[in-house]
Amino acid sequence: MTATRTATSFSAEERAAMKDHAAELRTAARRGARATKADGEADVLAKIAEMADTDRALAERVHALVRSAAPGLAPKLWYGMPAYARDGKTVCFFQSAEKFKARYATLGFNDPARLDDGSLWPTAFALTADLTAADEERIADLVRRAAG
Repeated sequence: MTATRTATSFSAEERAAMKDHAAELRTAARRGARATKADGEADVLAKIAEMADTDRALAERVHALVRSAAPGLAPKLWYGMPAYARDGKTVCFFQSAEKFKARYATLGFNDPARLDDGSLWPTAFALTADLTAADEERIADLVRRAAG
């Protein structure tokens, strides 16, 4: 099967992400009420450790920025990628380039992110290994705003 997507099929990468999500739901169900923020942190760090070098370096940096800028967001896995949630709802996430055979990694924001700005605003940002201090400050600002 090719990596293209049709109306009736998913790419291999999309199917793998769905399987990852199903496994995450099973893990959450097993942990139940005893689940802690530390569990999510450990899961995210383990997933980051599995990434290829460039993605891993970016994911580590994004993780540090999110944890510093919005310590109230809970780390978790979301479709096999590091994500950060408020009240169980994913606010932002990191998507590696390698997993989806993309040209760049992505920092994305979901509906619970409080980034609304008029009638048009971005919900995802391409990331390259060349992040500058100014880029990192912008990421931290976006995450702080998203976390509310």
